[in-house]
Order: sequence, then structure tokens, then C-alpha cells
Amino acid sequence: MSQSRQAPDAPSVAAQEPPLAGLARDPKVFSYRNPAGGWGALKSVGKHLWHSRSPLLNARSLFKLNQPDGFDCPGCAWGDPEHGSSFEFCENGVKAVTWEATAKRVTREFFARHSVSELKTWDDYQLEDQGRLVEPMRYNAETDHYEPITWEAALDLVAQELKALPTPDDAIFYTSGKAANESAYIFQLLARRFGTNNLPDCSNMCHEASGVALTAALGTGKGSVRLEDFERAEAIFVFGQNPGTNHPRMLGVLREAAERGATIVSFNPLKERGLEKFADPQKPMEMLHNGSHRISTFYFRPKLGGDMAAVRGMAKALFERDAAGEAVLDHAFLAAHTAHLEAYRVRVEATEWADLEAQSGLSVREMREAAELYARSRATIACWAMGITQHVHSVATVREIVNLLMLCGNLGKPGAGTSPVRGHSNVQGDRTMGIFEKPADALLDALEAYYQCPMPRHHGVDSVAAVKAMRDQPGKVFIGLAGNFTRAISDSGVTEQAMANCALTAFISTKLNRSHLITGREALILPCLGRSEIDRNAAGQAQLITVEDSMSMVHGSAGINRPADKALRSEVAILTGIAERLFGDDDSVAWATLREDYDRIREHIAAVIPGFDDFNTRVREPRGFWLANPVARREFDTASGQAEFSDDALPAEVMHQRLAAREGWITLQTMRSHDQYNTTVYGYDDRYRGIENGRRVIFLNQEDIARLGFAAGQWVDLIGESEDGVTRRADGFKIVAYDTPAGCAAAYYPETNPLIPLDHKGEQSHTPASKSVAVRLAASARLA
Repeated sequence: MSQSRQAPDAPSVAAQEPPLAGLARDPKVFSYRNPAGGWGALKSVGKHLWHSRSPLLNARSLFKLNQPDGFDCPGCAWGDPEHGSSFEFCENGVKAVTWEATAKRVTREFFARHSVSELKTWDDYQLEDQGRLVEPMRYNAETDHYEPITWEAALDLVAQELKALPTPDDAIFYTSGKAANESAYIFQLLARRFGTNNLPDCSNMCHEASGVALTAALGTGKGSVRLEDFERAEAIFVFGQNPGTNHPRMLGVLREAAERGATIVSFNPLKERGLEKFADPQKPMEMLHNGSHRISTFYFRPKLGGDMAAVRGMAKALFERDAAGEAVLDHAFLAAHTAHLEAYRVRVEATEWADLEAQSGLSVREMREAAELYARSRATIACWAMGITQHVHSVATVREIVNLLMLCGNLGKPGAGTSPVRGHSNVQGDRTMGIFEKPADALLDALEAYYQCPMPRHHGVDSVAAVKAMRDQPGKVFIGLAGNFTRAISDSGVTEQAMANCALTAFISTKLNRSHLITGREALILPCLGRSEIDRNAAGQAQLITVEDSMSMVHGSAGINRPADKALRSEVAILTGIAERLFGDDDSVAWATLREDYDRIREHIAAVIPGFDDFNTRVREPRGFWLANPVARREFDTASGQAEFSDDALPAEVMHQRLAAREGWITLQTMRSHDQYNTTVYGYDDRYRGIENGRRVIFLNQEDIARLGFAAGQWVDLIGESEDGVTRRADGFKIVAYDTPAGCAAAYYPETNPLIPLDHKGEQSHTPASKSVAVRLAASARLA
């Protein structure tokens, strides 16, 4: 192993903190009145460049971020403009790059000094802030330490444990959206060649409801709009999304739309700064004058889980106006391109306004006003994110949004359509490549035809089912391609116990995280190259990888930085190394040739995955190519051949209604802080919400604080439901008075994931219902 620059054992901000460092902090609460972006974002950029200990290297890297001759941001999946500028990055993109391209290293000496038991007492920030992993490590249960292992021995161990399984379905192959298309394709091929469709992924925990609902309604699970549609939209409706933190580059697009007069309508329980106003750091004059521009023209605040009722109220208002003879519906589109309209209309008209008000938390006046804004637009885009998809009734809610779009013909025309704004950079591409526990027969047929070997036909497990399988049937092998599974999924206590039941846990990772510390009988850490690093084959040639963004644009990505250590291997090299040991040299897949030239992987993809003809040529065009969505042509691959209305009943009651009758209980949504992306925590601040130096806070309506008998600033413990006999609690949270609807609270994950029962999940999607969690508060023994 090369001698790498090594960091201190813990970051300077937390070096002296006792065990459970998150509990040792006393968050400071302040009032933030500035716009999103602006000087606050620039200051943050400088802070993170400096903290990486490679400020000059990372500053240079930013000029190649999201550029045709550079690398794709390892953060969110927002699309790149066709004609971009030299600065196609945002504050959180800077965090993602500097977090990966840090000069800090986690060496064998680090693991010799710190036992796994000790590391379990560190928080998520401390673990990842140690720096880059640089060599394979194997857990020694006798010493409770990770110890070095050669690559050959590590890959031999993975193959040995897989071969020892009673059936292929005892293996679980989990994928994060950080994996590139080439890695994802190899991973699903490895799993299916082994004999299982156990391919859970991070989609199971975020936008699964979008895919299920869109496929049922329109025949494809992807959004129908392209980035240029935002330039033509007359109205943009944003449901359950906080772009200022989760997709900051989207703010520039929304701002441009607002500047040209488009109506932007936001539905969100919390007033999020990024949906209110934005100062563009790339506009010098605006920065000099401390200016900004309003984003939302109108801002509606439904209660948690109330979006379906809110959208149905809009539809009810439209039907009322149509019945009165107003020209508000697109009857030509409805007649030519839709099915089941009458059943939907009957359902909507039979829904009482009082029920819609009670469930949505909005007034009849507000729902009528929103309907008027929608009817006024001739081209409307509907965007949504996890505020919509992480409820029990999320599939029905997404379908209700699609119903609304169909009423006025907002599919298949410029400036209109569906836009589920997905999270991690290649989460959509991974699904396109076949990462799915329920593969279509067409994919399996194509794989069998190309590789001349059978593929498993029975469905595998999703993320929640994977936890149940590991919990109930010890001895599984869990292989994680990127990600931090134990911190991403719900019911943390149950999940960690399940993972510990495994025969082997193996994680392909760039940085240390808590999942590495939840070990099976055997455990491996397999360090890999990051997105920003040059990936060279044995001949010294730089390899190109590809990703797919939320708008179905596929483009190339090539790292520019020297690898953190010469011992690192690419994701593809690790996976093909496992495959060679599993299947031998005479396998129908020539694994070694794929490792040596990723163009060959893309040739395989072109032969198997629809839409990738001439992949190697098209992806080398500037900004790549679009995977055409048939919905944009008003073609619908449904049973009827039409866009299909749904007539789902409203839930009998959503969580906030159910808890209204339970003394002392409230509905909690879990969410990210601004110094966070998914499970990665970049720091302890949440600038836009006025939190500094801590994460263990719970945001509560002032009236709820008084009703529950507490005071702002008081420390409380959060207690979840335990009807299944599992005690669920998260201790040590500081109450913050915040402008949130009555009965609705908010706190950060993964700290609050222990409160979400594993079976509290979406109907059809099985996504953890993280935006509607029942909790009660108890005074904490902790002293402020």
C-alpha cells in the first residue's frame, strides 16, 4: 500500500467529544432571514473547500463538475442544461466533491487504534470525516478490529461465502444511486447469473411510489419532461419538495421561470427558504446589492399526508366549473388519450369538501385558489419528491397528481408533464440498467438471449423485505454497492440486528460509515474509486462511465483527479473479480474483458437494454442523449393504450387525523438538514432553518409545544409505536419552535429512523412511510 496522507483520528470539530457525540451538542437556534443561495452559499463553499485539506485541487475540480469533458456530480440527479456555463455546480455539489476528494485517509493504523465497538459511539459525521478508505479490510471478531486483507483474499472470501449459501436467494445485492450505469449493469448481471433477483436499491426508500404510479397511469415509471420544458412552462407546481437543500441547481431554473412570469405554486408543510426566494451566486450585480428574486408565487401548506386531499380538492373545483359550463378542462385530450375519466369524476364529485379540508389541512378557499392558478395555465409541470412518496398512500397521491395533469391536457406538449425529482445522481440509471427486484420478462428474455444462460424468474426482495429476510433467516450474504444501508432504511434497531445475523456483510465504499460497523460473522470493507477520480485500466487508458439524470438524459463522466490511493479498485473491477471467482474462466460472460474496456460493457448494454443503440458513439456527444419518453409523444404503454385515470378513495384517515384522538401524540416527518445529502452528513448546521452546531432537534408548532406541556429549548426523548413488541425511541432532542402546521413535527434522519416501524410502509411501493411517523414526547433526563 502506498503511503497516504493521514488525518487525525477524529475531526477537529468533534475530537474531544465523549461517546454518542451527537448527544453532547447543544444546538444554537437563530433566525435566518436571507434568501437561499447568496453570500451564505459562497461562505459555505469556502468552508468546505478548506475543510477538505485540498482546497486548490478541489477548486480546480469544480470547473470540470457537470461539464461535457468532466465528471458528473456525485450528489443529486438534477439535469444539466444543453448549453451550460463554466459553473454548473451548487453549494451541495461542492460539499459532495470536497467530501470525496478530501486529503484525509483512513489507514490500517486507524483501524488498529479504534475498535468497532468504539467507532459505534461516533456519529455519522465523525465516521465519514475521517477521510477516504484506502485498502481492503476484514473484521476480526476476536480483536473487535478491522484488519488488512489482500484484494485476492477478500474477493476469494466473497465468492466462498456466496458458494456456501444453501440457495442463491440467500444472497442480497444492494445498490445505491451513486453507482454508475456500467457498475449497475455488471451488478445486476452478477446477481442474476448467480441465480437471484434480490436486488434492493435506494429507489425502494425514496421514489418507488413514483415508478409504481406512473407505470400504472402512463406506462412508464419515469418523468416525461426535459429541462427545456421548464423554459416553456406557464405554471410549475412543486409538491413535497425542498430544492434549496436537496436539488439546489433547480433553484436557478425556478428563478428563471419566475423572472419570465411563470406561476410557481408550492405545496409544503414547512416554509422552506429555497421555495421563497433565491439569490444567485453567479450574478455579480445581484450579489453586490444583496438582492434576490422570489420563487413561489403562491405557497400552500397542507398537513403531513394531506397532499392527495389537496389535489383532489383542486380537481373537485375544476369539475364544478366544468359542470357550470366554463372551459377549464381539455375535452379533446381527454377524449382522445385517456381512459376511466367518468369513474374518477364520480369519485371526486362524491367527496365532501369537509372531508377534503379535514384531511388536507387547507381551506376550501385555498383549494379553489390553487385550482384557478392551474386552470389559468396552458402548460403546467408538476414536480414532486419525498414529501409525496414517503407516505402509506403515496402511490394513490402520485396518481392523483397525474389525474390533475390529465384534466387539462398537460401531458405530451412543450412546457408540461410529470417531473418526479429524484435524489442520488444515478438512481434512475440504476433502475434502467436492471437494478430491480421485480424485473420485467422482456429484460430477462433479453439477458437470456444475449448470454445464452437462464435467468431467475421469481421476484426478489426489496429493501424492507431484505431486512425481514435477514432478521428471520440468519446466514445471508449482503453485498452493498455504495450507500449506507443500515442508516438509510427504517427501524434502525431491527435493521442492525438483522444485518448482524448475516454470514457475510461486504460493502464497496469510498468512506467509512455506520453500515461497516454492523458486521456479520464475516465482514469486509472494499474501498473503491470515487466519481472524481481517474479510472485507468491495466493498459493505463482512462475509462469513461455514464449516468442518467432525472430528465432521462444519459451522459458520460470521466474523473480528473489522481486516485486517493494506488491500491483502490474501480467498482467494475471489484464486481468482475467476484464474478470470475464465482463462475470460472469458461463462463458465458467474459468478465475480464468487460473490466479492461468499459466500451465493451456499453456494447452489452446496447444489446440488452432498449434505447441504448450505438451507445458508445451517442454518449460521447456533448451532454449525451435523451432516452425518449413515449409519454412526450402521447403514447401510453398501458392495458388500454391510453393514459389511465385512477379512482382511488381517499385514505379513511391519515396519520395526523388518527393521532388527533390520541393524547400527547404528534405526526413526525423525517428530513435532511442543509448540511446533509441522504445519509451523508457534511456538518452540524442547517442554515436555512436557523440551526447551528447540532442535529438533535425537533421542530414543533408553538401551540403544540404548549399543548404537550413543554417549552422551546427543552430536551425531550422521542418515543415511537411499539404494538409489535419492539421498543422504539430516540433520546436527547431539543425542542425548536417553528412555523409548522399544528400536529405536525419534523426532525432529521437518520437520527430518527429508529422510530419508524419496518412495516410502516407504502401500499404497493413498500417505501418506508418516513413522512408520517407517530411519536410522543417525554421529558429527557439530559440536562441542557
